[in-house]
Amino acid sequence: MAIYYDQNIQTFFLEGRNLSYVFGINETNFVEHYYFGARIGRDDLRYALACGGDYAESAVPGLTNSARNSYNNYGAELSTYGSSDYHECSLQIMFPNGSRLNEFLYDSHEILSEKPAITGMPSLSGGETLRLTLKDKNSEVKVNLYYTVYEDVSVICRHMEVTNATAEDLKLLRAYSFTLELPRNNYDVLTLEGAWARERYPERIPMHHGVVSVDSKAGASSGRLNPFMAVLDRNTDEYQGNAIGINLVYSSSYVLKAEVGSKGSSRVMGGINDFDFSWKLAAGETFETPEVVIAFSDNGINAMSQTFHDAYRRYLIQPSYVTAHRPIVINNWEATYFNFNNERLMGIIDVVKDSGIDTFVLDDGWFGARSNDKAGLGDWVVNTDKLHGGLKTIIDYCHNAGLKFGLWFEPEMVNPNSDLYRAHPDWAIHVPGIEPCLGRNQMVLDITREEVRDYIVEAVSKILREHAIDYVKWDFNRVLTENYSLGLPADRQQEFHHRYALGLYDLCERLVNGFPEIFFEGCAGGGGRFDPAMLHYFPQIWTSDDTDAYMRTQIQYGTSICYPLSTMSCHTSICPNHQTGRTTPFATRSDIAHLGATGYELDTKKMTGEEIAEVAGQVKAYHEMEDLVLNGDLYRIENPCESNYFAFVLVAKDKSEAHITAFRTLCRANDEVKRIYPKGLAPNAVYEIRELGIKLTGSTIMQVGLVLPNAPVDFKTFVFHLKKAD
Repeated sequence: MAIYYDQNIQTFFLEGRNLSYVFGINETNFVEHYYFGARIGRDDLRYALACGGDYAESAVPGLTNSARNSYNNYGAELSTYGSSDYHECSLQIMFPNGSRLNEFLYDSHEILSEKPAITGMPSLSGGETLRLTLKDKNSEVKVNLYYTVYEDVSVICRHMEVTNATAEDLKLLRAYSFTLELPRNNYDVLTLEGAWARERYPERIPMHHGVVSVDSKAGASSGRLNPFMAVLDRNTDEYQGNAIGINLVYSSSYVLKAEVGSKGSSRVMGGINDFDFSWKLAAGETFETPEVVIAFSDNGINAMSQTFHDAYRRYLIQPSYVTAHRPIVINNWEATYFNFNNERLMGIIDVVKDSGIDTFVLDDGWFGARSNDKAGLGDWVVNTDKLHGGLKTIIDYCHNAGLKFGLWFEPEMVNPNSDLYRAHPDWAIHVPGIEPCLGRNQMVLDITREEVRDYIVEAVSKILREHAIDYVKWDFNRVLTENYSLGLPADRQQEFHHRYALGLYDLCERLVNGFPEIFFEGCAGGGGRFDPAMLHYFPQIWTSDDTDAYMRTQIQYGTSICYPLSTMSCHTSICPNHQTGRTTPFATRSDIAHLGATGYELDTKKMTGEEIAEVAGQVKAYHEMEDLVLNGDLYRIENPCESNYFAFVLVAKDKSEAHITAFRTLCRANDEVKRIYPKGLAPNAVYEIRELGIKLTGSTIMQVGLVLPNAPVDFKTFVFHLKKAD
């Protein structure tokens, strides 16, 4: 068992691999948080309950005015506003008379052997689960809080259900997924900020009195701020100290908040962004929030990352793909953009067909009147002016060359210059009478509407049914504007962003799960929708449109703080790089792209003969390390966001082998000696280091380090393969 309830002290103990989460039912029948952190004994923690001064505190209704009788001094598992708690709240309900007052108290609980699925939304599978039912003291509204723990990973998953058991319609103004109380106020917050082509850059700041928050208002989880936040002790670094990571399994507008109050404690919470949000909850209806994954480590940020990686590989990503060989693709986009025909595509296939690359992906431009990005989106009909004989000609050529065939779609979008828009202009998101915003010359289809989703599913499915397609790249190149649906009444328009997420998940269920033999990769203008919910459907996501090797060290470093290497689609591209104009060595581009699900984005007409010959060796090298990418433990040992160097160490779970990739940004004349210090090896095991031709114990490698040669080359990689000696 992982969940225990001590009736004598009315306390719940939730225990993961190396965590305890403890809360109880206090003297007012309020469910009060006691502890979250490293594993402790099942002791009575009520001795540690304390509060600050009681001046100006308001008592719990019906009780005398004392500090311990104020909601403002309780650590909340569910926080509401209006009855003496002045922190940020996680639930706010408006009643027909305009009141927003609630007091949710313990009603009952049940321990489930496995977590039930969340209706209409992805979540982690399995895990023993506590369902804690609270009831409003003043109405028939009930809330179920769900807590799921796993004995093999140090995470706890949480979400909430709100049930309107009254006879009247209510309005949800805020419905977050969790509240977490922390006992101190001297923490740092780590987030992942960015923008298109520079996604998920780590940013660490001190928490302060008041609220630190990250959010998206874009209808997508966004490349600007990932739905992730870590709360760290001030002395926590990669390999020491407490780290609490929070990642929302959600793909639309969200918010995560960390608040320092006046009592010496802190509160973290978040979920669906309540900015421009409300939800009409009719009598008898239930509203479910998305799931949040909370990871704990007392050995620094790197161990927190490994916890997320293991949890997602074991309980989130599709089991049939999570550890299976990934397609090694060549994509035609940077080689041709829209300017291609059969001969041009066949030329790419001819160059790589004996290289070990196993999948050719035809990107944007194969359909409708699609000669640029101004027309054709939504018209999923093959453009036979470009592709004589239709897709079958190029698919057959691809398969005859021994390659699988992949195809690009952007199912959620439409160009105003398209047959679809001309037939159904009302299907595009817009406010009647107001000129809409365009992004990349396109609008977004209103997938909150069932008839729009039905069209998308049938149009895409027809292509997939009629052609031998092995791989699909699902793109999403602009976020939402207007935020209005013709399918919703006026009083439900603020439900739009959440309904868009539900529509997206319905599309994924019907298309991704409807074609289980096809490998689906996610993309959102690069990494604009890189979140756990998408990973439930897409085993890997195009990490960024920026394929520059130097920038990718930072992007992949930041992404790894929460997401496994196996989820990052990473390509070797041509130079000068199309995003930065930078030129880096071909080997460097390949070495960095191997730290994920690898592939190529090459114009074979511009490749040198030497580069073409190198590709086969690069693919062979990747195959040697692929199991470590898919299953290994990651150790980050050099941070490119802070220094001239980057280094990842991938170690097998059984410590039998390891792969080290180090990178130096700029060469300096007469430079200092640079050593890197790998981690994660078995100290007493002897490892053979192929590149050095020597054998050393793991302890020596980790403590003495490895010296990087001072080769006079900018953007230089250094690769080491380690295997246990016989």
